[in-house]
Amino acid sequence: MFIAALPEPSRVGDVLMAFLSILFEGAPYIMVGTVLSGLIAAFLDSRMLDKMLPKSRTLATFMAGFLGLIFPVCECAVVPVIRRLVQKGLPVSCAVTYMLSAPIMNPIVAISTLTAFKEFQKVTGWGEIGNATMTVSRLSLGYAVAVIVGLIIMRFRPSQILQAKVIEGIAAPVTDAAPAPARSFSSKLVHAMRTAMGDFLDTSMYFTIGVIITSVFNTQVDQSILDTVARNEWLAVPAIMGLAMVLSLCSTSDAFIVAPMAVFSLASKLAFLVFGPMMDIKLLFMYSAVFKRRVVMAFLIGLFILIGSLSEPWIMVIQKLAAK
Repeated sequence: MFIAALPEPSRVGDVLMAFLSILFEGAPYIMVGTVLSGLIAAFLDSRMLDKMLPKSRTLATFMAGFLGLIFPVCECAVVPVIRRLVQKGLPVSCAVTYMLSAPIMNPIVAISTLTAFKEFQKVTGWGEIGNATMTVSRLSLGYAVAVIVGLIIMRFRPSQILQAKVIEGIAAPVTDAAPAPARSFSSKLVHAMRTAMGDFLDTSMYFTIGVIITSVFNTQVDQSILDTVARNEWLAVPAIMGLAMVLSLCSTSDAFIVAPMAVFSLASKLAFLVFGPMMDIKLLFMYSAVFKRRVVMAFLIGLFILIGSLSEPWIMVIQKLAAK
């Protein structure tokens, strides 16, 4: 009835229709992602990740990039998780790799990306997974970038990377010396739902802002004006990465924001989808609670350059592989 009562095509009506279409498509994935994040926060023993990794730090860093497939968390939840993991003895290189890869290398993000880019109908079996160009490119590039950063971090001492308070927690972890009483299943479930509710409200706010901006962008902005920027990869990629940082979207929903931006190339969209979950405005502040300021700035500059330079050749390689 509400849709039927809309006035004749107008500027406001166009924005509203675009807003609702993106909102209804992306909201279910936000709910599923935040519920899983809450369950992990309540039921996952942080020491379990350390036990699953090889003793070799190099191999462990490569393995840490896949942990998001088993323990999927969004970028908002992963920062406090890795702080606890580091204080439990997890190598910093593994923690950083998991921190960067988990918001991308997880099943919910894969499904949401497939849906947003209409790639589900192209994949009818494992033999045709190459048809999901954007999804495969996003997950593989996200993994590669996270491992590269983790291997670089491995060359430094924890004291050069982490904040003093985090280092103190490693030296004298109070939680291990005096463990808290075990909670019942029902109390853990309540904690999980409360965490999920808080994450959902926080994530939905950023998502809604992003949907509004995208709806106005797609319906009210003359797309031809953006051709100069969008068709020049030297300008398009940095511009859309800056947009990803400002929007601060959740990785479970960002694909629905960038997929309708037809004026931008697949390489630009790939840069948006990989850079955004690894570095945005809210993460800039969250990282500062764990890492030293110069390390956070190194993350910002390094990720911007690395992802920006790899996005176009990376998706070209994936497209060639898919064509074979």
